[in-house]
Amino acid sequence: MRSYLDFEKPVAELEAKIDELRALQTDESGAIGEELLKLESRAAKALVDLYASLTPWQKTQVARHQLRPHFVHYIEGLIEDFTPLSGDRKFADDEALIAGFGRFRGQSVCIMGQEKGSDTDGRLRHNFGMTRPEGYRKAVRLMEMADRFDLPVISLVDTAGAFPGIDAEERGQAEAIARSTEACLTLGVPNVAVVVGEGGSGGAVAIATANRVLMLEHAIYTVASPEASASILWRDSGRRQDAATNMKITAQDLLRFGIIDGIIPEPAGGAHRDPVAMIRNTGDAIEKSIAGFSNMSRDEVRAARADKFLAMGRKL
Repeated sequence: MRSYLDFEKPVAELEAKIDELRALQTDESGAIGEELLKLESRAAKALVDLYASLTPWQKTQVARHQLRPHFVHYIEGLIEDFTPLSGDRKFADDEALIAGFGRFRGQSVCIMGQEKGSDTDGRLRHNFGMTRPEGYRKAVRLMEMADRFDLPVISLVDTAGAFPGIDAEERGQAEAIARSTEACLTLGVPNVAVVVGEGGSGGAVAIATANRVLMLEHAIYTVASPEASASILWRDSGRRQDAATNMKITAQDLLRFGIIDGIIPEPAGGAHRDPVAMIRNTGDAIEKSIAGFSNMSRDEVRAARADKFLAMGRKL
């Protein structure tokens, strides 16, 4: 079942006509077959042209698309023998952040990431991917374990931000985010983070302070959502498009500023159009990134990560 964003209306109309013709087509309907091929070609070109010039707000919509692959889909496609670990040994388990161990293309790894959920029940169970303090403390626990056993750490980021509720603040949300960020920085093993959808604020940075930070082509990475930023700057959340444009939240802008290290191309029409190819391409990028640290000592890995973040902003 296709789901179209508001700016995809021209493509939606063409694909609706294609579906109508396919329903009418028979083995003997040669004229319909020719028209079908023409329409398919037009629709494919329209999709490529449309996605080649997306605005930052349109990219935000794509990054939030309900059919975009989530953390659980990447686990299914990339990780063998995944064993999730639960709880922070202090308060509870937070299902917004899933973390565990498994084998990635023959190599044992620690992998973690936010899961938004794919239906109403899942979204409520996973709190829409907004992590509470116990989620970040769980991340710290697993990163320390991975460091102890010399296992690379993979983080898949997809969150609007850390959960801003009163209960999260009461349990030390800011401190938990800071401790998780610190754990990322002190790892002696390589860590790779990929922003696969939304990378929101400290909720993303807490697990994305990595040796290599990658973004999917139409993902976003931002200090605050466009809606929140518009409310803060202009007291008008309706100016979210202005905020998205001025904040420079796209992968292309962030690569230019040196905030991220690479962009993973998406299939025409976004990751949700071909999830299998997107997951495979993401795996290839992660594998290449981890391999780049194979000949480095623990101290060298740690120093390279620190130097990378200390250098941000110095060339502007």
